[in-house]
Amino acid sequence: MTVHGREKTPGRLRLSVPLEAGRGAGRYAVLLALCALCYSNSLHGEFVHDDVWAISNNPDVRPGSSLQSIFSNDFWGKRMADNTSHKSYRPLCILTFKLNILLGGMTPLYFHVVNVCLHCAVTCLLMHTCDRCVFDDPRLAFLTALLFAVHPIHTEAVSGIVGRADVLACMLFLLAFLSYIRSVGVCDSADCLPSTVSVWALGASLLLGTCAMLVKETGITVFGVCVFYDALVLCRKPLLLHLSGSKMKDLLRISVPFLKRACAVSLYVAVIMSFRLWLMGGSMPLFSEQDNPASFSPHLLTRFLTYCYLLAFNAWLLLSPAVLCYDWQVGSIPLVESLWDTRNVAALLLGVVMVALCLHCVMSLQRLENREVLLGVLFLVCPFIPASNLFFRVGFVVAERVLYMPSMGYCILVAHGLGRLCSVVGRWGTTALTVSTLLLLLLFSWKTIQQNDIWLSREALFRSGIQTLPHNAKVHYNYANFLKDRGRHQEAIHHYKTALRLCPRHASAMNNLGTLTRHPEDAEHYYRTALDTNPQHNRALFNLGNLLKSQGKKEEAEALLRDSIRFGPHFADAYSSLASLYAEQKRFAEANDVYLQGIESCPDSSDLHNNYGVFLVDTGEGDLAAAHYQHAVRLKPAHYVAMVNLGRLLRSSSENKEAESWYKKALQVTRKVDILTPLGALYYNTGRYEEALQVYREAATLQPDSTDIWLALAQVLAMAGRSKEAEKMTLGIISKQGSCIECYRLLSAIYSKRGNNTEGQQR
Repeated sequence: MTVHGREKTPGRLRLSVPLEAGRGAGRYAVLLALCALCYSNSLHGEFVHDDVWAISNNPDVRPGSSLQSIFSNDFWGKRMADNTSHKSYRPLCILTFKLNILLGGMTPLYFHVVNVCLHCAVTCLLMHTCDRCVFDDPRLAFLTALLFAVHPIHTEAVSGIVGRADVLACMLFLLAFLSYIRSVGVCDSADCLPSTVSVWALGASLLLGTCAMLVKETGITVFGVCVFYDALVLCRKPLLLHLSGSKMKDLLRISVPFLKRACAVSLYVAVIMSFRLWLMGGSMPLFSEQDNPASFSPHLLTRFLTYCYLLAFNAWLLLSPAVLCYDWQVGSIPLVESLWDTRNVAALLLGVVMVALCLHCVMSLQRLENREVLLGVLFLVCPFIPASNLFFRVGFVVAERVLYMPSMGYCILVAHGLGRLCSVVGRWGTTALTVSTLLLLLLFSWKTIQQNDIWLSREALFRSGIQTLPHNAKVHYNYANFLKDRGRHQEAIHHYKTALRLCPRHASAMNNLGTLTRHPEDAEHYYRTALDTNPQHNRALFNLGNLLKSQGKKEEAEALLRDSIRFGPHFADAYSSLASLYAEQKRFAEANDVYLQGIESCPDSSDLHNNYGVFLVDTGEGDLAAAHYQHAVRLKPAHYVAMVNLGRLLRSSSENKEAESWYKKALQVTRKVDILTPLGALYYNTGRYEEALQVYREAATLQPDSTDIWLALAQVLAMAGRSKEAEKMTLGIISKQGSCIECYRLLSAIYSKRGNNTEGQQR
């Protein structure tokens, strides 16, 4: 049966891929197995790169967060109205992250499983779409899906959890497209355009397209694809007849069904786009020059040439994904500033190819044949338009995951091209093409598996960036941040300095370098240089303010911390630091106001609640402090500092059982001396000496050079009646630190208890 105006072309030789046995369900099984095999090594990856900000540090994803916040905040958890928001509104993707956490917790494995399953679904759906709407030969639809399944450009979208937005949006894109086609009837006569046979299917298409947009913005481009496909494929027979013949006057009359659909879709798109702009507050996101250098160039020629070259560069990534990187910013691709730059040849070549493809589409339509190129071009071009800088500035130079949807068009064009070649090269040529295609699939699979290993951990990902793009300042900066977090400070300093050599105006690298500098004078120089580059850099303001506070320069420190809050109202540490400055100056009312302001601006900051609790205890409001400690633990269940503080507060009010419970909860998070020592003190003061001994011994193994821990252990031994062990341990402490007054007091008490007062007095 012909589906919606799809005409069967005369039989011709197709690509002889030896998969004749794998028809129907077998082909889907092969696709599922291939996708699973290629991405199986990605399942044990960590949260890396953007995953940390979109999931781990995103308050909207955590259990207990309201659905309202998901639909009012951006993808990263910031309010859409915030001037620092990236305006990326993807609430349905955030809902999938939240569902992941509800079902499987924060374990990255389950996030990766969902991503791989979605990629499998998209691959199968693409084959179904191609089989129904693109190719007459199901083997070419299968080949398209095979190429899509293993293409290495998809690694960032599938192995990087944040890439779920692209994968899920692609699935909804295809479903919306198929639903739209289902809504249009078969063109039985050349005297009329196909009518809308199912309003429900059309409505479902609009709904699915909207959902695609709410997963990722590029999803909205499906409506353009649908309308173009409707006009150029479903309606082409009667349109061409009336455009080329004497029936031009009847064109408007017969076009009514199509015009109704096109107007309905256009009006709907206008409404949802207006809603989207309203959510953004009528303003576009603010990006820095480092994000997209070409868009900040004052020269129109430079912008035009660079944008054209970037189109060619993205096309080359689809053709030859040999060099892939997680970040292409800050110097990865130098600006094209001259007409004589050899890279213009690539842009010119791409233009020639695209013009040739468009001419082929026009000729094919006139001959009422071959819609493969048209669909390939539509699927390639339309989803990429939002990332092209054509209508608005984007926050990246090249982003591999945005090529996930356009790669469908690439795969369709490649499969169609191979099919056409096989029809003209003969038997031996077809065999050679078949072998070459199989080798290409194997090569793509190997590259994908190799790329998955890179996305397994932060270290592997950031190190790969250094190896792939050593001239990229951003990858050096990211790797330095990782090294800094791991305590490898000298290596971090080297990469921060490399980033600054490549990009001298990198304010964040300058600021972070200041935090690793041992000498206060050098640190101050780095902070002030960062602020010269970016006067609104809230972390440099914060760090310089803290440095000056430690030097006693209170007034300047206060001004800097206030500016840090002004330029970064959601930076909780700045509130804590300013409040502690006021508390040191006995300005308790102002400190309290700053804490409350911070809690209002950063309601999900567990550290801020904990610090406010400490402040309340210091000002004699312990009852209020307990609530904030508990809130800190609710926000961050692994916040052992708040647990210990709550335990101390409960101990001070003789609620020993509850205090012990909180100390033990903290120990379930981590075994640290700061937790063991107060628990040991609790056991000691309540006469539970054996338990105290066990706890203090563990603390001593963790911190063997601590005199206080060994002295506490000796005191417990003495109280437990093991005076000889206590004496030996105390003498050992004195031999290492003869000025330990408490040690002599303990020895005196031990000797006095034995009745040896003379020796006790001598000691």
